[in-house]
Amino acid sequence: MTITRRRALAAGAGLGIVAATPLRAQATKLKWAHVYEINEPYHTEAQWAAQEIAKRTNGKFQIDVFPASQLGNENQINEGLSLGTVDLIYTGVAFAGSIHKPLAITNAPYVLRDYNHWKAYRDAPLFRQIASGYESRTRHKVAALTYYGARHVTANKAINKPEDMRGMKLRVPPAPLFLMFTKSVGANATPIAFAEVYLALQQGTVDGQENPLPTIMAKKFYEVQSHIMLTGHITESLVSVVGSHVWSRLGDAEKTAFQEVLMQAASRASEAIRASEGQLADELRKLGKTVIEPDRAAFRAVAVPLHNDASAGAGWSRAEYDALQALAPSS
Repeated sequence: MTITRRRALAAGAGLGIVAATPLRAQATKLKWAHVYEINEPYHTEAQWAAQEIAKRTNGKFQIDVFPASQLGNENQINEGLSLGTVDLIYTGVAFAGSIHKPLAITNAPYVLRDYNHWKAYRDAPLFRQIASGYESRTRHKVAALTYYGARHVTANKAINKPEDMRGMKLRVPPAPLFLMFTKSVGANATPIAFAEVYLALQQGTVDGQENPLPTIMAKKFYEVQSHIMLTGHITESLVSVVGSHVWSRLGDAEKTAFQEVLMQAASRASEAIRASEGQLADELRKLGKTVIEPDRAAFRAVAVPLHNDASAGAGWSRAEYDALQALAPSS
């Protein structure tokens, strides 16, 4: 090497320039937004998925997960996905259903029989067919379906039958389909963002709320509600959605990696939530809460007539509804 060449390299190094060796391309940074707490399986599995995708793409993608509404409430992160300000989200099917109504079909009260019926739907061509309608409208990718849990009502009084909820101010998520449940029982729906529910309960803005037991524990709603009614009125789901601005730029191998990892994370979170549901009623009793098993048959009887009523929020075809009802667990 000539003296001139050595001097040039030394000068470049002093300026922080590395001209002799090409720099490795920087990782593409992506933001994954959701509204759940850091100790919930949705968040821990999202973190696992982020690490796994980085491994499977040789570090090409760095996914940072933003929990607990840090990047906005459900409506805001859905909007952010379309604006490109967030790249991946978890969102409830009722929120995704505001764009493509059939995707919210499983949020009709008592439309699903149990967890096994939910799994049969997750694994059925029917889910992928319905999801493809959302994908056609948005160009986003519905990568996975996660079990959120059976939703139960909490209040500061006992509720045993639908009539006990008449006139009650019930907090519901700000998504139209949740009005089907409140309509069926005669409650007054009060849409409030998830991050604001605790304060609304504490201040008496609403009389009660409804969520799965793991959420009731994680968000500490039991601190401001004395009674938990195991209504199980909605078998709730989340979809993992990759924004169109990301999905359209992935190669085939990268799409496969994202899809497989997000489906695996969803399955892991689903099983964890299902397992915790079996223990939490007793834990709430130990905390001094009154846990009631109401007349579910009576609740179901007032809900079923609304399942295909467009004025109550139904937005699916009769064929989709019948196909869902016909699903049986795989052996």
